[in-house]
Amino acid sequence: MRADTGPLALIAGRGRLPLEVARAARRRGRRVQAIGFPGETEPALEAEVERLTWLHLGEIGALLRTLREAGAHEAFLVGKVPKTHLYGDLARLRPDSTALGLLARLRDRKDDSILGTLASFLEEQGVRLGAQAELVPELVAGEGVLGRVAPTPAQRADVAFGWPVAKAIGGLDVGQTVVVRDRAVLAIEAIEGTDEAIRRGGLLGGPGACVVKVAKPGQDPRFDLPAIGAETLDVMCEVGASVLAVEAGATLMLERERLLAAADAAGIAVLGVPPGGPAADAPG
Repeated sequence: MRADTGPLALIAGRGRLPLEVARAARRRGRRVQAIGFPGETEPALEAEVERLTWLHLGEIGALLRTLREAGAHEAFLVGKVPKTHLYGDLARLRPDSTALGLLARLRDRKDDSILGTLASFLEEQGVRLGAQAELVPELVAGEGVLGRVAPTPAQRADVAFGWPVAKAIGGLDVGQTVVVRDRAVLAIEAIEGTDEAIRRGGLLGGPGACVVKVAKPGQDPRFDLPAIGAETLDVMCEVGASVLAVEAGATLMLERERLLAAADAAGIAVLGVPPGGPAADAPG
């Protein structure tokens, strides 16, 4: 992490990642301000930061003013904000003129286009965006079997089969997760997100499915880094999935101890795969 003692800002979406990043920043002696969005950001974040400012998703001008008032020249985009918000009535997002101008600049509505446009705008205004893992290196998944349950040779073959598929859809900026069983793709993640893709794949293939989650080729470390947590395991248990394979060095594991304990209790193998991909017969 940079040797910067000034305030940093979290632009906080869904899930527990903003809380874990805020705690990690405080442990490292950083002052933390946060911007949250009603219905998206966990209210519990307020107890982890100096100040939490609530804005609507479309209030980009107000977001910039808040960063400037806080004296924050460094920000982190943490937590998911579903892009389904861009469909339907945009007025509920309360877009200001700045937001409308950024929307007009989009060449498409892929995640990289949306987040990249926001990142470029903030950096043009003097706000550096940090890599998501910069504050929480301890959350980054390592290689090998991460819990007590090892995948079988057949399950490793499914992971090896699904890996290039997941990388391909990641390269197209469609999603980062595939669900596989018996070397057949049951579900590909798209706009619905990882949990719903797991549910769909599990319902189609029955118990025993393997979930493969990867970073995109050329992943921008400032945003959209793949993350798994206890909620991911809850959905896998719901449908009887048997393996969760993630890209080592590029995936954040939230609530690691709780996640691995839940996986062990359910007999689910959690596997950190090297960035180059797995071999079906690789040792654990």
